[in-house]
Amino acid sequence: MDNRKAVFAGIDGQSLAGRLELPPGDIAATAVFAHCFTCGKDSVAATRISRALAARGVAVLRFDFTGLGQSGGDFANTTFTSNVDDLVCAATHLRDTIGAPSVLIGHSLGGAAVLAAAHQVPEVRAVVTIGAPADTAHVEHLIGSSAAEIEQHGVAEVQLAGRPFRISHHFLTDIKEQNQTACIAGLHRALLVMHSPQDDLVGVDNARTIFDAARHPKSFISLDGADHLLTGRADAAYVAEVLAAWASRYL
Repeated sequence: MDNRKAVFAGIDGQSLAGRLELPPGDIAATAVFAHCFTCGKDSVAATRISRALAARGVAVLRFDFTGLGQSGGDFANTTFTSNVDDLVCAATHLRDTIGAPSVLIGHSLGGAAVLAAAHQVPEVRAVVTIGAPADTAHVEHLIGSSAAEIEQHGVAEVQLAGRPFRISHHFLTDIKEQNQTACIAGLHRALLVMHSPQDDLVGVDNARTIFDAARHPKSFISLDGADHLLTGRADAAYVAEVLAAWASRYL
C-alpha cells in the first residue's frame, strides 16, 4: 500500500499535517478519519484502522487537528467548532486531489466532530462513530478540578493522558453550546455507531443516546472486550473489517 504525507491549509491558514493511506489497486471510495481528543493521526486506532481500510480499497486521510502532532497552530486557541472546521478542510483537500470523501469516521470526540461536520460535506453518504460521546460537554469531566482555574485565568495547563495541554475558557464554553442531538437527528446519512461495553472513558450509554437520536438507516456494532483507545490489534482490525463491509452498501 501507498502511504503519503498530506499537508493542507486549515480554516485560519494554519498548516494541517496528515497521512493519506492509498489502496494497492483501484480506489473504491475515500474517507476522512478524525482522531480522539488529544490523540493524533498516528494513534494506534487511527493508523491501524486507516491501513486496514486501505487494504480493502478505501483511501483514508488521517490528520492532526490544529495544535496537535505535526499540525500548526496553538491547541489553546482551538475549540470543538475549530475541530469541525479542520475536518471540513480535510474533506476539501480530498475533493481537490483524489476525490471528495463519501465516508467520515470519527473516534471518541472525533466521532462527535464527524456528526457535526457531515452536513458541510455534501458528498458524504455514510458516517461512522467509534466510542463517541453523545454530548460534547462530556469532555469536561476529563478536565476535572482544572475547570475552576480555567474559569479564573482564562486558560490553564491540564494533564490529559499523561501529557500537558493548555485548555481555554473558550473551549469549555464552546463544548457546552453544541447541539449534538440536532446534528444527529438531521444527519440524513447512513450512520454506524461502534462502541465497547467495557469503555471506561466514554460509557456505552452514549452509543444508545446517539443511536436513539438518529434516523434510519442506522446500525450499532458492539466492540465487546475493546478498550476506549482500541489498543488491541485484533480490535482495530475488526473495526476496519466490519466498517468496510457496512460502508460498501453506501459507496
